Amino acid sequence: MSEENAIPLPRATGTLIGHEAAETAMHDAISSGRIPHAWMITGPPGIGKATLAFRFARYVLSGGAEEEGPGLFGDALPAATTGLQVSREDPVFAQIAAGSHPDMLVVERGYDEKRKKMRGEIVVEDVRKIGNFLRLTPSLGGWRVVILDSADEMNRNAANAVLKLLEEPPRQALILLVSHTPGRLLPTIRSRCRTVRLGPLSDSQIGELLAVHQPDLAPQTTETLVALSEGSIGRALALAAEGGISALEDIFGALGAYPQLHDLALLELADRWTRPVKAEESDPFVTGMNLLDWWLGRIARDAAAGAPPVDRVRGMGPAARNLTGILGPAGVAERRARITSLLGKGIGLNLDKRQLLMDVFHSLAPDHRVS
Repeated sequence: MSEENAIPLPRATGTLIGHEAAETAMHDAISSGRIPHAWMITGPPGIGKATLAFRFARYVLSGGAEEEGPGLFGDALPAATTGLQVSREDPVFAQIAAGSHPDMLVVERGYDEKRKKMRGEIVVEDVRKIGNFLRLTPSLGGWRVVILDSADEMNRNAANAVLKLLEEPPRQALILLVSHTPGRLLPTIRSRCRTVRLGPLSDSQIGELLAVHQPDLAPQTTETLVALSEGSIGRALALAAEGGISALEDIFGALGAYPQLHDLALLELADRWTRPVKAEESDPFVTGMNLLDWWLGRIARDAAAGAPPVDRVRGMGPAARNLTGILGPAGVAERRARITSLLGKGIGLNLDKRQLLMDVFHSLAPDHRVS
């Protein structure tokens, strides 16, 4: 992915739109002087949960938690804002954006040195860093803040280790858990956190954020991205940065004669999606397979609900009507699950991507049978 198209990192993002109520609730907790030591920020992927977590952390570490409450002699301080905004000129903003603030720790999936790739889950070794970090005295004399993104990725041992930390939290410490699917977490973890639920963004909010992060997009492209975003600015930005609209056009072109699937067209698609890419570029195969999975899930849901398919990309509507008309919502969902299994095994065994792509599309055929 080129630098100019890179998706902004939550730690460096100063703009948060659409979650004013959540900000107010967190600000009010600070103002009360009774800040819960653990917070769980939940909601669909890509709507700003991690951005809010970093925003909260910046506010606390820049002194916001010390500036609220009554004055020295019981008199009220001047009215404060209800947001968590910290100026980009504040040194704390720059430190957190650079990942160098001494009183903040971010825990994510670690790198597996043996396999030379990112782990598929957060393991107990990653979580042990939290206990060591929180036992230290704050370097700047205030709070210590931990962001765990995302908590859903913890394995059971890691989750049990986090639970112990939540049961005996140190003073002046905040633990912020970002979660897309909180139902996957231990009930005892959920019960020890104050939950802040964020909802999908509106179309106008997605458009506003696209104007901030991708100001050079053509109006028609922006409209398409808004329609495909499902209320997630993360999805919209990923589609823009990774050539998602073009990849979707490729998918619908390959399915243009469905239920017939032509090997020549699939081979041409395989050549485009499996070409060598530079380290900073998105992998077309990964992008395409992720989009195929998303689209199959969406058309299955729309068909089951009796809703018309979204038709914002060339060939999108006809392809949806053909698949759901022949396979039905349950058949599409079954094919999607089959493709997920096929890709998991194929990538795990490092199979040829060109053949894997052929197998994926052929598994959508009405008469396809599992061998």
